[in-house]
Amino acid sequence: MEIDKSLIAELKKAKSIVFFTGAGISAESSIPTFRGKDGIWNKLKPEELANFDAFMKNPEMVWEWYNHRKKIIQESQPNRAHTTIAEIQNYFDEIIVVTQNIDNLHRRAGSKKIFELHGNIERNYCINCKEFYIENLDFSAGVPKCKCGGLIRPDVVWFGEYLPMDQFNGGEKAAANCDIFFAVGTSAVVYPAAGLINVAHTAGATIVEVNIEETALSHIANYTYTRKAGEILPQIFNDYSGSAGLN
Repeated sequence: MEIDKSLIAELKKAKSIVFFTGAGISAESSIPTFRGKDGIWNKLKPEELANFDAFMKNPEMVWEWYNHRKKIIQESQPNRAHTTIAEIQNYFDEIIVVTQNIDNLHRRAGSKKIFELHGNIERNYCINCKEFYIENLDFSAGVPKCKCGGLIRPDVVWFGEYLPMDQFNGGEKAAANCDIFFAVGTSAVVYPAAGLINVAHTAGATIVEVNIEETALSHIANYTYTRKAGEILPQIFNDYSGSAGLN
């Protein structure tokens, strides 16, 4: 696919770029998405696993599910889209990742400034005292408990819970002040996170959509590339960097 020369021209003028990423970017690392024709929520009811009441009712089942997901994620590697985003940090004044994903792949790829809107599956915390636990938990005696006696849960945003305000506010500020806003692998239907696209659009940023199919965002995007992010992002920034190359 040919990259628009006008986008390359805009990149040459840009100082701040935001990458707003969703499950599609991680699908290229063989991490299942939640939506789409093969999405996880087509097989499981979210209310059975991803909410606080379900956790309190059956924490063993919820932890079994999240440990299964952790294993998949730990065996996965950042793909070419993740690493491209990390590599171009040296080419622009500011590269900010705002992600809906909980898999930590952006950080593992080397991205430095990241806002995690839905949490991080590699972190956990006590539901009582809120102490964080990042190390591997011990499940030999059942559901792990904090030293205060409270149950420990994954640090992910469940249905019915608010997004972490520091992460959302940071993402919103980044969207409002960027020159170019890349929406990568997101269905653009999960709010309030998807609202950041409108924030960037209203503020006058150039919107670039990268997704394997058109979405609710496509009608406002200045550029839409319906290809895998691991193919298109390296191509875009190779064209931008010219002879320097990013491969």
